[in-house]
Amino acid sequence: MADLLWDDVKCFFDPDSTGSLPDVRVPNASMEDWQAVLDLVAEKGWKCQYSEGQTVLSVPRAEVVLSRPTDAECPELRVWPTVDVLAIFRFHAADEVDFDVDLRELQGQDRLDVLCDFFREIGRRLGRPVLMDPEGEYGHPVLGFDVEADRVLLLADSQVG
Repeated sequence: MADLLWDDVKCFFDPDSTGSLPDVRVPNASMEDWQAVLDLVAEKGWKCQYSEGQTVLSVPRAEVVLSRPTDAECPELRVWPTVDVLAIFRFHAADEVDFDVDLRELQGQDRLDVLCDFFREIGRRLGRPVLMDPEGEYGHPVLGFDVEADRVLLLADSQVG
């Protein structure tokens, strides 16, 4: 059974009203959590591409990425949990795993299920919530993986939007 039903959450997936790039985050993370995400990507065999600026490189260890000078370009890791769904991880800080997804790629129940599976995999691996905030509304998650419930839940009133 699906964690969420498209009809219950589609208002949060409207790029015109909520922005196309919601912020997804795992708060209170650590360097070890970042490494666990990198390991998960490799173990799952998800297609990925690591880059620093325009240069594509092999995926380094988390401590290497997160110890870069603060004025260096922010590295990113593009991960495709399926062919048509992309998550872009940005290594801003060790204490929060953060990534973007594109709502234009996440329309309908099948794509919502892919997103929920992706959140669940990360949340289970880290034992932490994975929260999705509308673009520009940091700290106001609308849905996320709940560790206790072991599933993705609606966290906001679906009548809004």
